[in-house]
Amino acid sequence: MEPAQPADRVPTDATPPQGQPPVRPDTDPAPPPGEPALVDPEPVDPEPTDAPPPAHPGKARSERSPKDMLLSLLILLVPIALLLAFYRGFLGGDSPATVDPAPALEQARAANAFPVSAPTGLGSDWHTINARFRTGSDGSTLRIGYVTPEGRGAQLVESNVAAEKLLPVELPEGQPQGAADLPDGLSWQRYTARGNEQALVLLEPNRTVIVVGDAGEAELRRLATSLR
Repeated sequence: MEPAQPADRVPTDATPPQGQPPVRPDTDPAPPPGEPALVDPEPVDPEPTDAPPPAHPGKARSERSPKDMLLSLLILLVPIALLLAFYRGFLGGDSPATVDPAPALEQARAANAFPVSAPTGLGSDWHTINARFRTGSDGSTLRIGYVTPEGRGAQLVESNVAAEKLLPVELPEGQPQGAADLPDGLSWQRYTARGNEQALVLLEPNRTVIVVGDAGEAELRRLATSLR
């Protein structure tokens, strides 16, 4: 017969009664009455942030080398240069727009207001940029404008307007500078004109002829002596 066990001793046999689940020895004891059970706190997810993701470690576009930038520039300039060369070489992009002076000359001759002289033999490097004939109450005037071989401007004016009216309009503050001594035997006079322009003037009884522009004196003389 076994000796009696003390009343407060926990039996060593953890076998539960029949039909009950086994009791784990490490199970936390039930809390005393009136105290809450101890439970592990639930994990808290960190609050989301709006911070952008870390930048890619690769080279930024703004950090391109000078060589890369130069190559990009050359890629853009090459087709532009080719188009410009085609425009100038094949389409005549640098040549001034030209007109045919023949209709204005025909009108002036048909009016029979004064003897009409036309430039001859100037060559293809003289570009006619305007030509017109006008008749007014004080007379008729033929004007033909040119771009010279040196790229300067020159204008031929033939008119039967009285010289004392025509010259102040065509050559503001113009003053005679002496004979021009042209080889055609006519009495051309050199005149000053506006700005950096100069003029050659032929005064005849029934007409006045003026060659004026910022072209050099040699080109103005060439235009004056080409009149036939």
